[in-house]
Amino acid sequence: MARRVLILGGTREARLLASALLQQGHDVITSIAGRTSAPTMPAGKVRVGGFGGSSGLTCFLADERIDIIADATHPFAAQMSANAFAAGRDCGIDYVRLDRPAWRAGEGDRWIMAQSTLEAARILPRAARIFLTIGSKLAHDFTGRADLRGLIRTIEPLREPVPETWSVMVARPPFTVEEEASLLRQHRLDVVVTKNAGGELTAAKLVAARELGLQVVMIERPLKPRARTAETVEEMVRLVSDQAI
Repeated sequence: MARRVLILGGTREARLLASALLQQGHDVITSIAGRTSAPTMPAGKVRVGGFGGSSGLTCFLADERIDIIADATHPFAAQMSANAFAAGRDCGIDYVRLDRPAWRAGEGDRWIMAQSTLEAARILPRAARIFLTIGSKLAHDFTGRADLRGLIRTIEPLREPVPETWSVMVARPPFTVEEEASLLRQHRLDVVVTKNAGGELTAAKLVAARELGLQVVMIERPLKPRARTAETVEEMVRLVSDQAI
């Protein structure tokens, strides 16, 4: 049975999900935040911009007669997921989520776990040289420590200047292990700081850190509402189609 689906997107999985659901005959609208310049657009209908919180999303769901919310946002988009869960509950419609598997430390990894960017910045060794890959919004948590220095890599340019002890690199994944290892050596970095986003597109830096014997400060994912979840696009298609995994 075809359903009218709102995909909360902005990720590669969301684009793959849109294509797969369209092929099955579902009516799909993908919503993206629009914070990234020149994003890769999914197939089908696309809505760009915020909803205005849970209440705004509730109105949208009713106006568009959405049957199910398919949350395929980034693992750290906790507020969007919370708003979507609440709006679905208020409208009495299904909410399902794609939770990409988190990265896990393996043999040879030197990981320290942190609950937040603030904790990560606090536990870093004095005078550490950092490879910071947490996005552009929270870099100030680290650049505010006068003893730290290093390289900040983001998809979008930073909105605020950083101290001269920091370099900024704007680049989009994927990256190879060789590229990441070369970057770490070139800038003489000794700690990688990243969010546990999971997935293959940005995992090469973790392999490079392991091969070079570098420490990784891994910021753990925020909690999201309890819901029916899938780990893959294929499982998510079955959830949306109301089939048991």
